[in-house]
Amino acid sequence: MAEQETQTAQLTPAEMLTEVNTAIYKVLVGGQSYQIGSRKLTRADLSLLRQMKNDLEAQVNAENQGPLLDNTYVAFFEGR
Repeated sequence: MAEQETQTAQLTPAEMLTEVNTAIYKVLVGGQSYQIGSRKLTRADLSLLRQMKNDLEAQVNAENQGPLLDNTYVAFFEGR
């Protein structure tokens, strides 16, 4: 378990977003849970995954944007 947490800590927000999107896809296509014989697998909660997706998208967008008001110009128009 500690190894998995270490791997997660090393992922960038963009990489985590890819993983979360994959998890969402698996829930949507394969269902929230399934059982094979006596074994049962329950995937992550879809609402939690969507919340994580929104947070990660915001982080990725923030990384991709330059400084606030970058490429902004000011024009002065004086009356005649």
